[in-house]
Amino acid sequence: MSLKDLKKNFLVATATGLFLERGIEAVTIEDIAKAAEVGEMTIYRYFGKKQNIIFEAVLSLQQNVLVEFFKLDAGKTGFEKISLFYESYIEVFRRRPEYYRFIREFDLLMMKEDSRQLQKYEDGLSYFKKAYIDAYELGLEDQSVRAVSDLELFYFTTTHALIELCKKLSYGKSVLPQDEKIGKLDEIDCLIQVILSVFKNS
Repeated sequence: MSLKDLKKNFLVATATGLFLERGIEAVTIEDIAKAAEVGEMTIYRYFGKKQNIIFEAVLSLQQNVLVEFFKLDAGKTGFEKISLFYESYIEVFRRRPEYYRFIREFDLLMMKEDSRQLQKYEDGLSYFKKAYIDAYELGLEDQSVRAVSDLELFYFTTTHALIELCKKLSYGKSVLPQDEKIGKLDEIDCLIQVILSVFKNS
């Protein structure tokens, strides 16, 4: 890896830390430059604008989450691997809830942006989908899972539901008093168990 790549990675890591701590909107190029102990022009020279370093941050986080949390090789059966897949969402929430806050802000920002870089983000998500499909196909083979009529629909519906729930719960303050009656982890786990009940081949 070249010195330029090392410096760029350092700047992305610095920016990512700030985004997770303070939120995307609150962090400026000046903040990133100060934290990295470089001039603002260095940030602009490497990334051009703030949106570009945000994209690099989300791609970096995507890879980190995949490597650190989605370890499906530990499963023995297809159902166990699918269970690990969904349980990874709650593990991310337990250990790094700020990831979900970051994704929530990123999604809102991207609704205002027309960027080709979104393709890189979508390509990164394909690794999660492939691992899921591989686990499902193994489950059909070892008869640990029941077949679903439309796997792609089921995948996107359930993962979107989980992510949106995690994003909502990642914000500390509840909107309604009733939201405080149930533990956040219990709520996420309940949704996961409902999803897994569709797959389990008893």
